[in-house]
Amino acid sequence: MSVQIMSIGHAGLHLRTAGGSVLCDPWSTPAYLDSWFPFPANSWLPWDELGDCDYLYVSHLHRDHYDPALLARHVRKSTRVLLPDYRTADLEEALRSLGFRHIIRCPDREPVELDGIRVMIQALVSPADGPIGDSALAVDDGAVRVYDMNDARPPDTSAIERFGTVDAHFLQFSGAIWFPMVYDFPQQAKDALARQKRRRQLDRARRYVEAVNPRHVVPFAGPPCFLDEDLFGLNDLAGTDSNIFVDQTVFLDHLSEHGVTGGRLMVPGSVMTLGDGQCEVSHPHPDPLRPFTSKPEYLEEYAARERPKIDLHRVERAALPRTPDLLDRLRSWWEPLLDGADRICDGVGGPVLLDFGEERIVVDFPRRVVRAPEAGEKYRYRFEIARDLLEDTVQANEIDWVNSLFLSLRFRASRIGPYNEYIYTFFKCLSPERINYAEGWYADRSGETETVSLGDWEVQKRCPHLKADLSRFGTLDGADNLTCQMHGFRFDLRTGRCLTSDGYHIDSVRRQPAHDAAP
Repeated sequence: MSVQIMSIGHAGLHLRTAGGSVLCDPWSTPAYLDSWFPFPANSWLPWDELGDCDYLYVSHLHRDHYDPALLARHVRKSTRVLLPDYRTADLEEALRSLGFRHIIRCPDREPVELDGIRVMIQALVSPADGPIGDSALAVDDGAVRVYDMNDARPPDTSAIERFGTVDAHFLQFSGAIWFPMVYDFPQQAKDALARQKRRRQLDRARRYVEAVNPRHVVPFAGPPCFLDEDLFGLNDLAGTDSNIFVDQTVFLDHLSEHGVTGGRLMVPGSVMTLGDGQCEVSHPHPDPLRPFTSKPEYLEEYAARERPKIDLHRVERAALPRTPDLLDRLRSWWEPLLDGADRICDGVGGPVLLDFGEERIVVDFPRRVVRAPEAGEKYRYRFEIARDLLEDTVQANEIDWVNSLFLSLRFRASRIGPYNEYIYTFFKCLSPERINYAEGWYADRSGETETVSLGDWEVQKRCPHLKADLSRFGTLDGADNLTCQMHGFRFDLRTGRCLTSDGYHIDSVRRQPAHDAAP
């Protein structure tokens, strides 16, 4: 018996097992205001054939995982949908709106027996996980186990360890964010922050691989590529250490440098055959490395094919009518949300400026109002957004600016102080349902009692950010600072203060040396 796994680009997989076929996260339509494109290109794949599947798994609502145009056009609507156990119905409602009706709800971290395969989905449900949720899928056909972690970050690996030994582990390793590129930092500081992020994301992915201990590991779910002339320089064209969008070959080299074996390269159309202890990978083209070894040339050719479409969409956005009384529009939309967002407003703790060029608007979180700027006031965060992008976002009544406008990287930002999660949570939750969910999640976070020993310190076992297991993801920087490699949050163990973001505190006690202990 064997399983065939086809890479269909980015975080997309097509599994052929003895118990049926599973289509995972198919994405081909340019995402985030034509900013993101699959790398390498995948538009040539036989999407109708791939869409004639037995099961569909969409991990979450990021548009590089949830592609409504592709799903509507190419995927059979009678297929059975494997649905993560999210606390909100956003993903289910989105899939039902496309015509999918056969929904299999998979309890969190509990194996589900289907017709010849066993599946398990781990759902992540904090406001910081994707667009209010992210997930990972494990599939077992009785002979082969596959773990599709895409860009989820499970706080621990106990669920997959219980599921069984993994034959093939697919996971994200590259940047998928706007930091630090869009920030108004001095170039030297921006490069230093990017180097730190690049190292951290490679290290985090490797730690997951070491924890899962698969027979084979495939880097995927990124990086995207940027084909618009305004964004083209974001691609890692020269392999510099200050670019966060590292490609698959960089991570495979990183694994080898740290003694991790079993890394395999797959590109769109590559097929991995697993069975009887064997692993064979075939590629659709004679030189699968060309997109990596000749990246500038490859991307220029790719861009030449896609830029007419990008330019057309830019013209269409520029022609959108202006929103009359923009301040009144945002005030009527957002002030009711601010009224019910006590924890988010307290977490932000100051006014945030939106600069649309001709108009500037303040979201005053402490006072729970949307208003015009006041003379001489300072802002925790400042966002500069082009008017045509604003119109596109507002007129679409987009309730998640983080996973649309911000991920497009088509804006500029500045800030005073550290990163503030609560600001981005607000812009991710621009509906009553989402804002209530986020507030409830923050309210329900409980204290930590279990501890772990790190150096001279006894520290709460779970990171106060997203509950990552610090026995696995915690590292000491010097003697007294701790970094959680899950998201890079840093803590001063002497005070418990978070050095990365406001609003978090870690419980820690310096252990008494044995020779000083009382008799």
